[in-house]
Amino acid sequence: RQLLTSSMWRRVGHFAHWALLIGFKPADLVVGLAAAAAATWTSLALLTPGAFRLRLAGLPRYVLRFLWQSVVAGVDVARQAFAPRPSLRPGLISYASRYPQGAERNAFASLTSLLPGTVALGDEPPGVLYHCLDIRQPVVEQLAVEECALSRVLPQEPVS
Repeated sequence: RQLLTSSMWRRVGHFAHWALLIGFKPADLVVGLAAAAAATWTSLALLTPGAFRLRLAGLPRYVLRFLWQSVVAGVDVARQAFAPRPSLRPGLISYASRYPQGAERNAFASLTSLLPGTVALGDEPPGVLYHCLDIRQPVVEQLAVEECALSRVLPQEPVS
């Protein structure tokens, strides 16, 4: 039952995404149906239904927060990078995520990599390894705030 429901919603989502990007011409819609079927099959193979829980009620607030944070951080990174005397100190930090290794931690690492100034390099047992533009910034604290905000949408399971 869960597989059927998940498959249906994923196919609808993939097809809607296709239609919005490509258009609504009849010939394109036939290809879109095939692409949506392939994308649904792939997504079910890579992320089985029930792999993690998502709270849709918190999603709009998180998306707005994410967009705002992206703009603020992007302006800050651009300001620092184009300064006459850039004072960036790039380096590596490890963040001990409260998400267990797997889909939740991968989602967290992917989302935080979209914010300017940090890129997740890998997943290690204690947490996520990040490359940062300036290690003097409170990156670990900022990641903790981001993890807390994401936990309202993607609940954290205790690390065993």
